[in-house]
Amino acid sequence: MASIFTKIINGEIPSYKIAEDENFYAFLDINPNAKGHTLCIPKKEVDKIFELDEETYMGLMAFSRKVAVALKKVIDCKRVGIAVVGLEVPHAHVHLIPLNHMGEMTFQQKIKLSDDEFKSIAEKVSALL
Repeated sequence: MASIFTKIINGEIPSYKIAEDENFYAFLDINPNAKGHTLCIPKKEVDKIFELDEETYMGLMAFSRKVAVALKKVIDCKRVGIAVVGLEVPHAHVHLIPLNHMGEMTFQQKIKLSDDEFKSIAEKVSALL
């Protein structure tokens, strides 16, 4: 059965897409820790990040870096943090979280954004890619 992320990639579930190429997809987390919280995923459905073949793993990291650089230009933050947790969705993914304080990295603190805020962030970051 396809993961929720595969359904997002296939357009079965809507997302606030940031970037996409033939192997990877980036979109805003709809339950963000901070404004601009982005998920980067391989299109290949593999449960755990360290189960990815080396080429896909390295490609995901390079793709995530490009997204993080653009994200930092759009979101006012001290830095963009990176986390790999992978307990909620059985599809390897990287969290990119614009950070101003450590609380934004705990996954215990969530913020609410309007549809317009999500769209604005996605459009601005996407334009830089």
